[in-house]
Amino acid sequence: MFKKVLVANRGEIALRVIRTCKEMGILTVAVYSTADAESLHVKFADEAVCIGPPLSSESYLNIANIISAAEITNADAIHPGYGFLSENARFSKICEEHGIKFIGASPEMIDRMGDKANAKATMKAAGVPCVPGSDGIIETFNDCKKIAKSTGYPVMLKASAGGGGKGMRAVWKEKDLKDAWDSARHESKAAFGNDDMYIEKLIEEPRHIEIQIIGDSKGKACHLSERDCSIQRRHQKLTEEVPSPFMTDILRKKMGTAAVKAAEFIKYEGAGTVEFLVDKHSNFYFMEMNTRIQVEHPITEQVIDFDLIREQIMVAAGVQISGKNYTPNLHSIECRINAEDPFNDFRPSPGKITTLHSPGGHGVRLDTHVYAGYLIPPNYDSMIAKLITTAQTREEAINKMKRALDEFVIEGVKTTIPFHRQLMENTDYISGNYTTKFMEDFSMETID
Repeated sequence: MFKKVLVANRGEIALRVIRTCKEMGILTVAVYSTADAESLHVKFADEAVCIGPPLSSESYLNIANIISAAEITNADAIHPGYGFLSENARFSKICEEHGIKFIGASPEMIDRMGDKANAKATMKAAGVPCVPGSDGIIETFNDCKKIAKSTGYPVMLKASAGGGGKGMRAVWKEKDLKDAWDSARHESKAAFGNDDMYIEKLIEEPRHIEIQIIGDSKGKACHLSERDCSIQRRHQKLTEEVPSPFMTDILRKKMGTAAVKAAEFIKYEGAGTVEFLVDKHSNFYFMEMNTRIQVEHPITEQVIDFDLIREQIMVAAGVQISGKNYTPNLHSIECRINAEDPFNDFRPSPGKITTLHSPGGHGVRLDTHVYAGYLIPPNYDSMIAKLITTAQTREEAINKMKRALDEFVIEGVKTTIPFHRQLMENTDYISGNYTTKFMEDFSMETID
């Protein structure tokens, strides 16, 4: 087992990893930018090293500084969390070259699954259902036009190197294809330095359902059930739950089997997520694979009583998994609490938290790195907390979330707490009748 783990991340996920390491008797090293000097992950780690100024490119994305921090503290492993360098093949490779275990996917695996077109081709070879469309990168617009016609409209143009909804365009008619092709390529080039595109059939009334998997160094994998991540705004998840209200035992078995097949086909090692689009007829299609821990991993932990970070560390240390697939026996919901103003188009709201009262009680979990007096920097993602409620039934979990949101007081900055409180009263949400298009028709009610 590792003696010391450096956590190459910030905020709540860094604190989350530090907590599990401490429980395992592993020493921890926090890294931080000057903007994060007062963050809880810095205060609670055994050691902390400043790796640069607030700009991510000069701190949390600065591989040289992070490796130097690992070397001067004698860390024998690095946990990358999510975001930043967690799916960076070069970083994984450099860790390997310096004799530091990267608690995540191998560089080869990240390269293979990080490019969406290559990932889709790999999944097709594995026998996993994929959305109809191009077999890989589209070379010319004429090719794009032919494939769109043969696939049938509506179609979705996607940037191969994309993420966060950038480089994506839905096209309903052939006359709109050229404008969509040009604008998607331009956006992708600006965001990722790559304008390669591929095309897929647009799935109508889709749900975004992902399967959590774990694979070990022997090529064995298992799944830990699903998460429904369909409530999204601009392709960014707002809330997640497990089990999905759309799920059936038969569909879970089919999707779980497909996810395990995908992981074992590529001999995946570590925690990962196979993401699917599911249509209204319960047909499911591979969308992408995330080769890291997910933001929403706590709800899986809650329904099966399982520490995913611990399992990541154990697998990285060479321990074999049990191979058991899991079915949720409870219901868990996560609300992402962002420092944003939901009454003003979710505009970011950095600043100083003057008052904070955390909710509590049975079945309530709060993952956060903030506290009263904490200054939220404007340099990073606006998520400041994850509120999770767990109960015997979905109705009970929703009612518990309402109560917990009512107790959750954050003053000094705007947050998405009012949005989630209104969501929990929405009749479509309560009935489980929602898709990835839910937010297009949702509007905040003004509070006097």
